[in-house]
Amino acid sequence: QVQLVESGGGLVQAGGSLRLSCAASGYTFSRYTMGWFRQAPGKEREFVAAISWSGGSTNYADSVKGRFTISRDNAKNTVYLQMNSLKPEDTAVYYCAAGNSGWRGNYYHTLEASYDYWGQGTQVTVSS
Repeated sequence: QVQLVESGGGLVQAGGSLRLSCAASGYTFSRYTMGWFRQAPGKEREFVAAISWSGGSTNYADSVKGRFTISRDNAKNTVYLQMNSLKPEDTAVYYCAAGNSGWRGNYYHTLEASYDYWGQGTQVTVSS
């Protein structure tokens, strides 16, 4: 079965960094668009970042642009989210997602419905 497992979350002070990883199994990872979403307490799940199967296209939410970087290593079946200059408002459960469509533009991959598989999430807490 297809499985996505996030790791790397934890507690960090404002201004610090974390790198999240999402390990995939059960499908041809290199064919999938990958995304990160997050859900803060009391809020809807929101888009964070996406990357095309080749890594040639990326997209970021305005709130994280310039601070977060999404990348992938298809040989390792893993996608990463490097998070720098963390702020308390980044506190959320972060979810990895995989979509089996090709890259369809920036807007399409901000939508939850564009993804077919989801991980369980990993908690990121940023203290002030």
